[in-house]
Amino acid sequence: MNTLPKTISTLLLAAVLLAFGSTVHAEEADAAGSNNLAQLIDIAGKQRMLSQKIAKAYFFYGQGIRPEKTRKQLFDSIKEFDANFDLLKKKVKIQGVQDMLVYIDMAKTELAQIARAPYSKENASLVMDYSEAMLEGSQDIVVRLEEISKHKKELIVDLSGRQRMLAQRIAKYYIAYQAGFRDHNTVEQLKTAVAEFEQAHATLRKAKRNTAQIKTELAKVEKLWNVVAKFYKDVERGGLPVIVLATTDNIMESMDRITHQYVAVLGS
Repeated sequence: MNTLPKTISTLLLAAVLLAFGSTVHAEEADAAGSNNLAQLIDIAGKQRMLSQKIAKAYFFYGQGIRPEKTRKQLFDSIKEFDANFDLLKKKVKIQGVQDMLVYIDMAKTELAQIARAPYSKENASLVMDYSEAMLEGSQDIVVRLEEISKHKKELIVDLSGRQRMLAQRIAKYYIAYQAGFRDHNTVEQLKTAVAEFEQAHATLRKAKRNTAQIKTELAKVEKLWNVVAKFYKDVERGGLPVIVLATTDNIMESMDRITHQYVAVLGS
């Protein structure tokens, strides 16, 4: 990939400064509210997924694949990301999180502007970069929220929620490859995401907190995964983008339900 544009370089520099300039204090941790911690991790985790879903929808729409559906998905996802952003900004008063939200705000604003412009490979490259910036920032918030937990019981919410993101990330890199981004990084990012998804799925299948409902949903995810995994692992062959789009979204929706069920289990 070419050198990052100046705006993205500025964002990355800001992230470095924020990472070294912010700490989590005990009184700030209390402000987050321990009773709602799992829910906040769920919301922050969903931001990771939306960062990838926005970019994925942009690529699918730009390639003219199910244009009405993917255009709606693009702008619905941007709207949902903004709503969750406002909620986190209001509910989480940890200084490090607030600082990171400033960084994410810059990235999401730039991405939303590009999403409204005509599709081009240059714009698609920018969308890819901004989606990565939003993902990294959202992951930082998840980590900061997890640090508040003394018992680390919320880690399963993070792991399950991350599967939502990986499903969309895989589809993003799959369609990016079909759209002409056939560099080594695209293929490696796709392979890495596929391996991480499969490893996490195996871990979740063995989780002690699994209810009968969670087990049923995980089995459904496995069946769906078996349908599309071969396409991801042989991305160079290409083809069948509509199947990839529909199946990946179904996997994401199942993982979203599973994550909410873990949140409910932790709250019971």
